[in-house]
Amino acid sequence: MTLTIRNAGPADATACAAIYQPYVRDTTITFEIEPPTVTEMTRRIAEAITTHAWLMAEVDGSVVGYAYAGPFATRPAYRWSCEVSVYLEMGRRRTGAGRALYEKLLRRLVERGYRVAVAKTTLPNDASLGLHAALGFQPVGVHRRIGWKHGAWHDVAITQLFLTADDEPPSRNSAT
Repeated sequence: MTLTIRNAGPADATACAAIYQPYVRDTTITFEIEPPTVTEMTRRIAEAITTHAWLMAEVDGSVVGYAYAGPFATRPAYRWSCEVSVYLEMGRRRTGAGRALYEKLLRRLVERGYRVAVAKTTLPNDASLGLHAALGFQPVGVHRRIGWKHGAWHDVAITQLFLTADDEPPSRNSAT
């Protein structure tokens, strides 16, 4: 079994939509209510690869997951921070694919000049919290009863990772 991490492209939208659909419909891991269409997923991939990154994981040529980054917030002072997410096919947890995706994604974000990565995790989700902790993400807070889905209120844990150790001012050319 060979795991490959590669850049995403528009042709990956169908696979991403298929992986994401059960998370939307059957879990509270995401607060989306309706699964995005392939057209919408294509738009999301195109936007992410322009400014941040979107990566795919394949095992023996079959897509098994993806990870991406996007803006943390829209105001200009936040432009060196980003929000990250990873999704694997159901049943693929603890296979190393999520960690491999994130490791490459985080390196790419450093190359693009980002300074902080933020992850939001609906609680409870020990697997996601464990993955983020293993990669060095630190807890910074919990939004209580922030999302309503599947007939209940849900909390969201916020974790963050400093992508660089320095406090130098950001480069004008970074965080495109």
